[in-house]
Amino acid sequence: MMLRSVHLPLGFGVSPLLRCLPRFSGLASCSWSRISSSPEGLPLDVPYSRQHGVFRAFRMSSGGPGTSPDVDAALGSAVAQPAIQMPKICFCHSCGNPTKQVIPDGEKKIRPVCVVCGKIHYQNPKMVVGCLVEHNDKVLLCKRKIEPSYGLWTLPAGFLEIGESAAEGAARETLEEACAEVEVLAPFAQLDIPRIGQSYIIFRARLKTPHFSPGPESLKCALFALDDIPFDSLAFSSIIVTLKMYIEDTKSGNLKFHYCTINKRPGASPSDPRGFDVDQRLHS
Repeated sequence: MMLRSVHLPLGFGVSPLLRCLPRFSGLASCSWSRISSSPEGLPLDVPYSRQHGVFRAFRMSSGGPGTSPDVDAALGSAVAQPAIQMPKICFCHSCGNPTKQVIPDGEKKIRPVCVVCGKIHYQNPKMVVGCLVEHNDKVLLCKRKIEPSYGLWTLPAGFLEIGESAAEGAARETLEEACAEVEVLAPFAQLDIPRIGQSYIIFRARLKTPHFSPGPESLKCALFALDDIPFDSLAFSSIIVTLKMYIEDTKSGNLKFHYCTINKRPGASPSDPRGFDVDQRLHS
């Protein structure tokens, strides 16, 4: 199922992947220079060091094409983070009685606890999986037919379901949204978005056959050359970051695995694809 405010399974089936994923040597650095050719003017700031020297931070400007490309030397200061948005659990999932917000014994966070059976309800992040499908030096994008971000482009991706591996889920999402059967090649990026409780794993993949078409949640599907990717019409911050990293790797001739944390800016809507900053953790 494609990403939406509430995800409903479409019931599509997909055969288990028969190909084992290749090993990768670890997380590699992404030494982005500022990308000045972005149609939306998303300059990337110079990195700064954090504890243990394994973190770098980048800021993407959301000011549009008129934004000054000058690097702000003061960006080494920490960015204030907005409150994390969590759904409220009002009733116990086990017995149906009301819950109350308390700090359980031995813990430090407020959690919903059933007033009758005492069950503690833990709220965990959702795992989102998808494919960056490569074909003839182009990538496959889907134009969304649903909200949020109706009419904007995205990689085929959605929530992982119980009973499937991350790679199987990514292949299933690609089949559902682009009617395309793919061979998963290797993981390309993991992107955490703490504010909205989502963690993305994006895999590189290739088409088994050169056939694709819009699924029920897509208006259209198309292959884009890297220089033609519509960055001004992409649906989500995770997709913007993934595609920029892929373009940089492809042009350097060195595809790497990336880990990023995407921090939504105060006042930005969770679905705003450009109201964010990126902290990137680098492993050699």
